[in-house]
Amino acid sequence: MSKSSEKTAHSTPTTRLVLVRHAVTPQTGPLLSGRKPGIDLSDEGRAQAKAVGIRLAPPVRIDRIFASPIERTQQTAQAIAEHHNLEVVTLDGVIEAEYGDWTGGAIAELARTDLWRVVQTAPSRARFPNGEGIAEMQARMVAALDELITNHAGENIVVVSHADPIKSAIAHYTGMHLDLFQRVVVSPASVTVFEFGGYGGSLVKLNETGSLSELVAQPKGEDS
Repeated sequence: MSKSSEKTAHSTPTTRLVLVRHAVTPQTGPLLSGRKPGIDLSDEGRAQAKAVGIRLAPPVRIDRIFASPIERTQQTAQAIAEHHNLEVVTLDGVIEAEYGDWTGGAIAELARTDLWRVVQTAPSRARFPNGEGIAEMQARMVAALDELITNHAGENIVVVSHADPIKSAIAHYTGMHLDLFQRVVVSPASVTVFEFGGYGGSLVKLNETGSLSELVAQPKGEDS
Protein backbone atom coordinates (compact mmCIF):
# COMPACT_ATOMS: atom_id res chain seq x y z
CA MET A 1 0.00 0.00 0.00
CA SER A 2 1.30 3.46 -0.90
CA LYS A 3 1.81 6.15 1.73
CA SER A 4 -1.02 8.20 0.22
CA SER A 5 -3.48 5.32 0.47
CA GLU A 6 -2.38 4.60 4.05
CA LYS A 7 -2.99 8.24 4.94
CA THR A 8 -6.45 8.11 3.38
CA ALA A 9 -7.34 4.94 5.29
CA HIS A 10 -6.15 6.33 8.62
CA SER A 11 -7.96 9.64 8.07
CA THR A 12 -11.31 7.98 7.29
CA PRO A 13 -13.62 8.53 10.26
CA THR A 14 -14.95 5.46 12.05
CA THR A 15 -18.66 4.88 11.46
CA ARG A 16 -20.44 2.66 13.96
CA LEU A 17 -23.52 0.77 12.82
CA VAL A 18 -25.58 -0.44 15.79
CA LEU A 19 -28.17 -3.05 14.79
CA VAL A 20 -30.89 -3.64 17.37
CA ARG A 21 -33.54 -6.31 17.12
CA HIS A 22 -36.97 -5.24 18.39
CA ALA A 23 -38.22 -6.44 21.77
CA VAL A 24 -40.85 -9.16 22.03
CA THR A 25 -44.58 -9.03 21.32
CA PRO A 26 -47.28 -11.50 22.44
CA GLN A 27 -46.70 -13.31 19.12
CA THR A 28 -42.91 -13.60 19.27
CA GLY A 29 -42.08 -17.30 19.27
CA PRO A 30 -45.35 -19.10 18.49
CA LEU A 31 -46.40 -17.05 15.44
CA LEU A 32 -44.67 -15.54 12.41
CA SER A 33 -45.84 -11.94 12.69
CA GLY A 34 -44.03 -10.67 9.61
CA ARG A 35 -45.39 -7.33 8.41
CA LYS A 36 -48.83 -7.79 9.99
CA PRO A 37 -49.87 -4.43 11.46
CA GLY A 38 -51.23 -3.68 14.89
CA ILE A 39 -48.93 -5.88 16.98
CA ASP A 40 -47.46 -3.96 19.92
CA LEU A 41 -44.78 -4.91 22.40
CA SER A 42 -45.90 -7.09 25.29
CA ASP A 43 -45.25 -6.18 28.93
CA GLU A 44 -42.04 -8.21 28.70
CA GLY A 45 -41.17 -6.46 25.46
CA ARG A 46 -41.64 -3.02 26.95
CA ALA A 47 -39.29 -4.00 29.77
CA GLN A 48 -36.74 -5.25 27.22
CA ALA A 49 -37.05 -2.04 25.21
CA LYS A 50 -36.57 0.05 28.34
CA ALA A 51 -33.48 -1.99 29.24
CA VAL A 52 -31.84 -1.63 25.82
CA GLY A 53 -32.64 2.09 25.93
CA ILE A 54 -30.78 2.37 29.22
CA ARG A 55 -27.84 0.35 27.85
CA LEU A 56 -27.58 2.70 24.88
CA ALA A 57 -28.12 5.87 26.93
CA PRO A 58 -25.37 8.50 27.42
CA PRO A 59 -22.42 8.38 27.79
CA VAL A 60 -22.92 6.07 24.80
CA ARG A 61 -22.97 8.37 21.78
CA ILE A 62 -25.83 7.97 19.33
CA ASP A 63 -26.16 10.43 16.44
CA ARG A 64 -29.14 9.04 14.52
CA ILE A 65 -31.81 6.41 15.05
CA PHE A 66 -33.61 4.59 12.25
CA ALA A 67 -36.28 1.90 12.45
CA SER A 68 -38.40 -0.32 10.28
CA PRO A 69 -41.99 0.98 9.91
CA ILE A 70 -43.45 -1.91 11.95
CA GLU A 71 -44.90 -1.02 15.38
CA ARG A 72 -42.59 -3.24 17.42
CA THR A 73 -39.46 -1.73 15.91
CA GLN A 74 -40.76 1.82 16.22
CA GLN A 75 -41.60 1.26 19.89
CA THR A 76 -38.20 -0.25 20.63
CA ALA A 77 -36.45 2.58 18.80
CA GLN A 78 -38.42 5.19 20.73
CA ALA A 79 -37.19 3.69 24.01
CA ILE A 80 -33.65 4.38 22.80
CA ALA A 81 -34.34 7.78 21.22
CA GLU A 82 -35.82 9.30 24.35
CA HIS A 83 -32.39 9.15 26.03
CA HIS A 84 -30.79 11.20 23.25
CA ASN A 85 -33.50 13.73 22.35
CA LEU A 86 -33.58 12.28 18.84
CA GLU A 87 -36.41 11.59 16.42
CA VAL A 88 -36.85 8.05 15.11
CA VAL A 89 -36.54 8.06 11.32
CA THR A 90 -38.52 5.37 9.49
CA LEU A 91 -36.43 3.36 7.03
CA ASP A 92 -38.43 1.07 4.76
CA GLY A 93 -35.38 -0.85 3.56
CA VAL A 94 -34.86 -2.51 6.95
CA ILE A 95 -38.42 -3.82 7.28
CA GLU A 96 -39.15 -7.45 8.16
CA ALA A 97 -39.08 -10.06 5.40
CA GLU A 98 -42.27 -10.28 3.35
CA TYR A 99 -43.44 -13.75 4.38
CA GLY A 100 -46.48 -13.64 2.10
CA ASP A 101 -48.92 -16.43 2.82
CA TRP A 102 -46.87 -17.44 5.86
CA THR A 103 -47.65 -14.17 7.65
CA GLY A 104 -49.43 -14.85 10.94
CA GLY A 105 -48.86 -18.60 10.65
CA ALA A 106 -48.03 -20.86 13.57
CA ILE A 107 -44.32 -21.70 13.65
CA ALA A 108 -45.05 -25.29 14.71
CA GLU A 109 -47.14 -25.83 11.57
CA LEU A 110 -44.79 -24.02 9.20
CA ALA A 111 -41.89 -26.11 10.50
CA ARG A 112 -43.51 -29.21 9.01
CA THR A 113 -43.41 -27.89 5.44
CA ASP A 114 -40.81 -28.63 2.78
CA LEU A 115 -40.15 -24.91 2.34
CA TRP A 116 -39.22 -24.61 6.01
CA ARG A 117 -36.43 -27.12 5.45
CA VAL A 118 -35.16 -25.05 2.51
CA VAL A 119 -35.27 -21.91 4.65
CA GLN A 120 -33.14 -23.64 7.28
CA THR A 121 -30.61 -25.39 5.02
CA ALA A 122 -30.42 -23.38 1.78
CA PRO A 123 -32.04 -20.01 2.52
CA SER A 124 -30.49 -18.33 -0.52
CA ARG A 125 -32.87 -20.46 -2.63
CA ALA A 126 -35.96 -19.86 -0.51
CA ARG A 127 -38.90 -17.70 -1.54
CA PHE A 128 -41.96 -17.32 0.65
CA PRO A 129 -45.29 -18.03 -1.08
CA ASN A 130 -46.58 -14.75 -2.55
CA GLY A 131 -43.76 -13.07 -0.65
CA GLU A 132 -40.09 -12.23 -0.79
CA GLY A 133 -37.00 -14.30 -1.44
CA ILE A 134 -34.45 -14.35 1.40
CA ALA A 135 -31.73 -13.27 -1.03
CA GLU A 136 -33.92 -10.30 -2.02
CA MET A 137 -34.38 -9.45 1.65
CA GLN A 138 -30.63 -9.43 2.16
CA ALA A 139 -30.02 -7.28 -0.92
CA ARG A 140 -32.44 -4.51 0.08
CA MET A 141 -31.32 -4.63 3.74
CA VAL A 142 -27.66 -4.25 2.81
CA ALA A 143 -28.45 -1.53 0.27
CA ALA A 144 -30.28 0.48 2.94
CA LEU A 145 -27.44 0.07 5.45
CA ASP A 146 -24.73 0.86 2.91
CA GLU A 147 -26.50 4.11 2.09
CA LEU A 148 -26.58 5.06 5.77
CA ILE A 149 -22.89 4.25 6.19
CA THR A 150 -22.01 6.38 3.17
CA ASN A 151 -24.23 9.33 4.08
CA HIS A 152 -23.35 9.44 7.79
CA ALA A 153 -19.61 8.77 7.89
CA GLY A 154 -18.07 9.21 11.32
CA GLU A 155 -21.39 8.88 13.16
CA ASN A 156 -22.87 6.30 15.50
CA ILE A 157 -26.05 5.05 13.82
CA VAL A 158 -28.71 2.88 15.45
CA VAL A 159 -30.96 0.81 13.20
CA VAL A 160 -33.81 -1.12 14.84
CA SER A 161 -34.91 -4.00 12.64
CA HIS A 162 -35.89 -7.68 12.73
CA ALA A 163 -34.07 -10.96 13.26
CA ASP A 164 -33.82 -12.25 9.69
CA PRO A 165 -32.81 -8.93 8.08
CA ILE A 166 -30.19 -8.36 10.80
CA LYS A 167 -28.86 -11.91 10.41
CA SER A 168 -28.61 -11.42 6.65
CA ALA A 169 -26.67 -8.18 7.15
CA ILE A 170 -24.30 -9.89 9.58
CA ALA A 171 -23.70 -12.59 6.98
CA HIS A 172 -22.94 -10.00 4.30
CA TYR A 173 -20.58 -7.82 6.31
CA THR A 174 -18.65 -10.79 7.74
CA GLY A 175 -18.26 -12.53 4.37
CA MET A 176 -20.53 -15.42 5.33
CA HIS A 177 -22.60 -17.09 2.63
CA LEU A 178 -26.31 -16.50 3.07
CA ASP A 179 -26.88 -20.25 3.32
CA LEU A 180 -25.09 -20.14 6.69
CA PHE A 181 -27.04 -17.26 8.19
CA GLN A 182 -29.28 -19.53 10.25
CA ARG A 183 -26.19 -20.29 12.36
CA VAL A 184 -26.32 -16.70 13.65
CA VAL A 185 -28.50 -15.95 16.68
CA VAL A 186 -30.05 -12.49 17.06
CA SER A 187 -32.06 -12.30 20.27
CA PRO A 188 -34.92 -9.88 21.01
CA ALA A 189 -33.61 -6.46 22.13
CA SER A 190 -30.03 -7.54 21.36
CA VAL A 191 -27.34 -5.26 19.98
CA THR A 192 -24.89 -6.04 17.18
CA VAL A 193 -22.20 -3.49 16.34
CA PHE A 194 -20.08 -2.99 13.22
CA GLU A 195 -17.33 -0.43 12.75
CA PHE A 196 -16.54 0.85 9.26
CA GLY A 197 -13.38 2.76 8.43
CA GLY A 198 -10.68 3.05 5.80
CA TYR A 199 -10.06 -0.70 5.68
CA GLY A 200 -13.67 -1.84 5.50
CA GLY A 201 -15.90 -3.17 8.25
CA SER A 202 -15.33 -5.12 11.46
CA LEU A 203 -17.77 -6.96 13.70
CA VAL A 204 -17.34 -5.50 17.18
CA LYS A 205 -20.26 -7.06 19.05
CA LEU A 206 -22.72 -9.80 18.15
CA ASN A 207 -26.08 -10.44 19.84
CA GLU A 208 -24.92 -8.35 22.79
CA THR A 209 -27.08 -8.06 25.89
CA GLY A 210 -24.62 -6.63 28.43
CA SER A 211 -21.93 -3.95 28.52
CA LEU A 212 -21.52 -1.55 25.60
CA SER A 213 -18.49 0.31 26.93
CA GLU A 214 -16.86 0.39 23.48
CA LEU A 215 -19.52 2.84 22.34
CA VAL A 216 -18.78 5.39 25.04
CA ALA A 217 -17.36 8.52 23.42
CA GLN A 218 -13.59 8.81 23.94
CA PRO A 219 -11.69 12.07 24.42
CA LYS A 220 -10.45 13.66 21.20
CA GLY A 221 -7.27 12.12 19.93
CA GLU A 222 -7.95 8.72 21.48
CA ASP A 223 -10.42 7.39 18.92
CA SER A 224 -8.90 4.53 16.95
